Amino acid sequence: MNDYPFVPSDVALYRRMVSSADCVMDEQTWNDLLLPAYSAELARETSIFGQQELHRRLYAASAGEVSASAGRVRGLMVDDAERQQLQGAAADLRRADCDISGTLFGPALPSSPRWLPVLGWLPIAFLLSAGAALGMGWLPLWMVALALWLVLIAIQVRYHERVQEWGRILDSTQLMLRAHSLLPWDDAAQAGKLNRRLSRSLMAGMPGVSEYSDWLFLQNVRHYFRSRDVMRENIGFLRASFERVATLDADLALARHLSRTAHCWAEQGDVVEMAQVVHPLLADASSLDFGMAQQGIFISGQNGVGKSTLLRTVGLNLVTARAFGFCYAARAVTPLLPVYSSMQNEDALGAGESFYMAELRRGQELLALSAQRPAIFIIDEIFRGTNYLESVSAAAAVLHTLAVQGRVVVASHHLVLASLLSDCLQPWCVRREDGRLQLQTGVLQATNGIAMLTERGFDPAIIEKAGHIHARLMAHAAQV
Repeated sequence: MNDYPFVPSDVALYRRMVSSADCVMDEQTWNDLLLPAYSAELARETSIFGQQELHRRLYAASAGEVSASAGRVRGLMVDDAERQQLQGAAADLRRADCDISGTLFGPALPSSPRWLPVLGWLPIAFLLSAGAALGMGWLPLWMVALALWLVLIAIQVRYHERVQEWGRILDSTQLMLRAHSLLPWDDAAQAGKLNRRLSRSLMAGMPGVSEYSDWLFLQNVRHYFRSRDVMRENIGFLRASFERVATLDADLALARHLSRTAHCWAEQGDVVEMAQVVHPLLADASSLDFGMAQQGIFISGQNGVGKSTLLRTVGLNLVTARAFGFCYAARAVTPLLPVYSSMQNEDALGAGESFYMAELRRGQELLALSAQRPAIFIIDEIFRGTNYLESVSAAAAVLHTLAVQGRVVVASHHLVLASLLSDCLQPWCVRREDGRLQLQTGVLQATNGIAMLTERGFDPAIIEKAGHIHARLMAHAAQV
């Protein structure tokens, strides 16, 4: 079965409908930590219902909800028979090609217009007038028949697009109700009954008959209004059905994913401890051990060693622990805190925002978030868009404030920040040994920025000049 390619805005719609504006995730963190690609990996072989529920949990799952979800998923993973049975009942959900969360959780569906009963009489009036005109041959009767025929066509044309769109919504709704009716739930029979009420008659759905019944008797338009009324009258049940079906589909997706992926169930604690943790999107990813107590961490390392990879690995695993209760590690202890990042600030020339202005905006956003609740902040190379002295000064001020109000994991080439923030951030140096990232206490000693000029094939004269200038600057800094 080929799954329908839903766009990110469709997947996010359910979360936007049901979650408060005060989510524990924001858009930049979502993109910084590569969560679009990660959520797509989770959602393989999953319907739009499950995709939307997975997205919602990544953004806004609560502590109690995570515990309950983890218990359900673990149960599915150990009971193959039950998992297969539930997957069979939910299989047809993947045929849904339309989001219905906006219909169910958005503004109330309107009532049918008062003139709806007239639609049942218009075809009869047309047939009677046409029959009388054929039998009597009176021109006035032909004119009446023609007028009624034009009215029928006008109604069909006016509501054609609405009927087509509603048909897709209705198909997805009925797939949801059918799955609900096949599941071992106490209200399964009610779901099946409601599904039948939303269906068109068997005759109206017959090939060759439906076209005539629609154009002549307006069956599709009348069904559009009738089925909309049925959904409006049963909106509470439909919302509950959506939540239960989406929850089940998301749990099944997580069970499938974890059954083929190394992981551990995270323990809850005040510290962060991850043993042999990896990034799930990296093929043949090397594992590392990471730990952070109440104090934050300043990370230094050579160019290209993998500092950004380390930050994304830690950040994504913190998110999965908070949202789902597991990490891609041998063992993990994590606090259920929100995670916010600043890693991919960019120019927005269309909005008149330079790179440094984007960095400043993100810095203000992180400070505002830190004032709202305790959180973990993942930051890579803060304030690169200005000169060295002002960059270090601004970074030290912002990072110190964030570290006082939350926990900071920051990577930077500005090694002086390690001493400036020694009261709140513990210095760690990342290095690669035998293809594996390792952390050791202290600050990077052997930089490789100029050495990489050689690796990239720069002219020897350029490399020599760079070395002389670097030596002079280091001597000047030592004198100061």
